[in-house]
Amino acid sequence: MSAPVLRVQGLGKRYRIGGPAQRPGHLREALVDMVASPFRRLAAKRGTRAAQEEFWALRDVSFDVEQGEVLGIIGRNGADKSTALKIISRITPPTTGRIELRGRVGSLLEVGTGFHGDLTGRENVYLTGTILGMRRPEIDRKFDEIIAFAGVEAFIDTPVKRYSSGMYMRLAFAVAAHLATEILLVDEVMAVGDLEFQKKCLGKMDEVARGGRTVVFVSHNMAAMRRLCERGLLLERGRVAAAGPMAAVSDLYVRPGREQEEGARFNPRDRRGTGWARVTNMRILDEDKEPVAARPCDADLLVEVTIEVAGGAAAGSSLRGLVVELVVCSDDGQPLLSLMNVDDTGVALPDSRACRVLVRLPGPTLVPGRYGINVFVGIPFLQHVDEISEALAFGVLPPVEPWRPYDLHPSRGLICRKAEWSCSDVLSRAAPAAREAS
Repeated sequence: MSAPVLRVQGLGKRYRIGGPAQRPGHLREALVDMVASPFRRLAAKRGTRAAQEEFWALRDVSFDVEQGEVLGIIGRNGADKSTALKIISRITPPTTGRIELRGRVGSLLEVGTGFHGDLTGRENVYLTGTILGMRRPEIDRKFDEIIAFAGVEAFIDTPVKRYSSGMYMRLAFAVAAHLATEILLVDEVMAVGDLEFQKKCLGKMDEVARGGRTVVFVSHNMAAMRRLCERGLLLERGRVAAAGPMAAVSDLYVRPGREQEEGARFNPRDRRGTGWARVTNMRILDEDKEPVAARPCDADLLVEVTIEVAGGAAAGSSLRGLVVELVVCSDDGQPLLSLMNVDDTGVALPDSRACRVLVRLPGPTLVPGRYGINVFVGIPFLQHVDEISEALAFGVLPPVEPWRPYDLHPSRGLICRKAEWSCSDVLSRAAPAAREAS
């Protein structure tokens, strides 16, 4: 049996939080360090310097990847999937463990990784290929195909610093996917670009996998992971929580589990808007109006949203006239359902500076798994007052009283509803008419 093309053994990555700063590696860092050093010395005299702490982003991670295999690495935000890829691609060194690579490695870890902003698209294609160890004739053979895939023919001789983020991403992916590397590392390529480009990416990844190249793929898009990857690796808090067939590992990932209580908390970190009014809390409630982390899929889904006028707003400010929208998303961020307080008869926000809104979605609601809610407060297309992505995560559990003989599974859709069915025997009605005609 041939040796794996990628072997990771006991991989660990440690960061130090606080404590002495590392020595500057560039002139700009040295100048900043020189300016900041008097303030650090003063803080040290006062005893206010932060204590040094250790944080292990990865701990004892081991896996093998065979020639031509497509491995998917999944996990929630903060599981340090991207850190693992950066170590494998030699961008950052490991603290412990070792990595064995057999073949040239191409990586697409961030938008335009390795591109130089002052160089044109054409120059960056050749520069990246040269860094990967390719000769000019090899790059020449692929050049037209790369530019056609990226769709930047008209701007190929323009410095890439003038590209939009979408153009940058298309060219970066095209270079990584088309140049002849034995191992390809891809991190969240589906997160940037329009729908048409994402479909092209999936098609190219399929082609790369069928062509015998080895791919390590990180994404939150479970549909893409199930389609592309034979085997999966689940990371939790920097450790391997599960490994095996991608379908089984992804099911374990989306299933509500021991992290439900943490996931059900209101998280306003990703907040945008004018801010004169704000969502101050969101909760999932049960029938007794008590906060919970998950609800059975055959029960009503109740979401409570608390909105207040910010302290610095004008004294006469009121919530009246504002629209509240909740967008329920799958665990990989795909929007599934939009709910607005102005739907149908709706309910208006009061002429006051604070209120609680209760939204009830009758069951059955969603297939068991993990979901998130984005919240918007404002006037659509005119004023975004408060907008929070992934404001609340929650779980959906199996039904208390199952109504079908088969399991509810994400492969058949994420929305589960009951429909009214009827059936009539068309042939028996047609038979008398046929006899009369004869």
